[in-house]
Amino acid sequence: MQTKHPDRILRMNQLAIKVGLSKSMLYALIAEGKFPKGFALTKGGRARGWLESSIDDHLVNLANKEA
Repeated sequence: MQTKHPDRILRMNQLAIKVGLSKSMLYALIAEGKFPKGFALTKGGRARGWLESSIDDHLVNLANKEA
């Protein structure tokens, strides 16, 4: 039986490592609407985060489109 862990919030540095792309490439993909935008970590703040599960889902969807 696998235990469900709470979703982690990834910051840009962690996101770039997870998907194997540079931060500048990720920003470009986000601007083109080809990658999830993330969400503000504080109201009015610049810091953004991505739920790890939403990134995992996005990568699975990309892989399925290629198949």
